[in-house]
Amino acid sequence: MVGTLGTPPAPAALAAKVRTLAPSMTRSMQRVAEAVAGDPAGCAALTVTGLAELTGTSEATVVRTARLLGYPGYRDLRLALAGLAAQQQSGRAPAITTDIAADDPIADVVAKLAYDEQQTLADTAAGLDTVQLGAAVTALVTARRTDVYGVGASGLVAQDLTQKLLRIGLMAHAHSDPHLAVTNAVQLRAGDVAIAITHSGSTGDVIEPLRVAFERGATTVAITGRPDGPVAQYADHVLTTSTARESELRPAAMSSRTGQLLVVDCLFVGVAQRTYETAAPALSASYEALAHRHRS
Repeated sequence: MVGTLGTPPAPAALAAKVRTLAPSMTRSMQRVAEAVAGDPAGCAALTVTGLAELTGTSEATVVRTARLLGYPGYRDLRLALAGLAAQQQSGRAPAITTDIAADDPIADVVAKLAYDEQQTLADTAAGLDTVQLGAAVTALVTARRTDVYGVGASGLVAQDLTQKLLRIGLMAHAHSDPHLAVTNAVQLRAGDVAIAITHSGSTGDVIEPLRVAFERGATTVAITGRPDGPVAQYADHVLTTSTARESELRPAAMSSRTGQLLVVDCLFVGVAQRTYETAAPALSASYEALAHRHRS
């Protein structure tokens, strides 16, 4: 799906696209992507030849990078760069340094983590394909059953989604055990939904049950930070997440979770909207059933 988007991403989504796709690019393409994200105003003023010379690459590499980022050609990328530069010059506060040191005061840790979380949410929202999201919502609304696969931190996100769906009366199950996941995937068929959550896009324990579900005819969805990863070949719909830059004290499991939870919330709200007549009473009933547990 990467590089074949029908509508070029908005200027605000460019930096998010670079952060998401850079790890899967060649080193020469990374140099181009980093250059345009780091200095949009300067690069917008360059011809394709000028940008190739600046980054020590070729014109073909520049064009390939533009297409991978979702633009039909370099001209479209330049227009997006000009728009992004205008936005940055309109008074937006400069980015803060978010690396967390072992001796940082706790107040600095809070500020840095909050900034990273906000950036991850903004990047994920900017890069999320709402057509794919809408299609996934439609599949969930009509599903006989939904299975969600995730391990580690992604497994916690899988549990979060299934808990939400259960509260509005939908049949949903989260699977973190790879053997049970495959065993359950074998039972799926057309009209069911299988969702795989994997930041890397290459987690075998998540890809395997999704593949089985795909082959059984279920509608499959991947929530991933690597839309060009192996998981995408078994996904009817791919929902891309962004992450904050990793560091020693902020590993991938932390930075990926924030974007995944946003996508999960979008799926849930979309389904709740479409099933409001049954979802609202179900939410009220579950709230009432648990209310006595929250009283002192």
